[in-house]
Amino acid sequence: MKKTSSPARVDPDRDTMRKEYDFSGAVRGVTAARYAEGTNIVVIDPEVLDVFPDSLAVNEALRALAPVLRRQRGSGAHRKTRTTIASNERRSATAEPKP
Repeated sequence: MKKTSSPARVDPDRDTMRKEYDFSGAVRGVTAARYAEGTNIVVIDPEVLDVFPDSLAVNEALRALAPVLRRQRGSGAHRKTRTTIASNERRSATAEPKP
């Protein structure tokens, strides 16, 4: 009866880099900053994936919405801050209830 040989185990620490690859002059992270400047990742909620299936659809919608938001911001639209919200809450807490 022949012995069955078990498959050769691969040592995970073994160097598998080919000899023709030479990274001796490489600089670690040299392009990381440039890559980060041009990368914006936004996660789309699953509920709206049917409306925004790809980045093109998202960008078109944002371009259409941007002028409206810029007009609101430029017209001195009041933005609620923590101070404004807190003062409104104080005012409603001291106001007499309406009959």
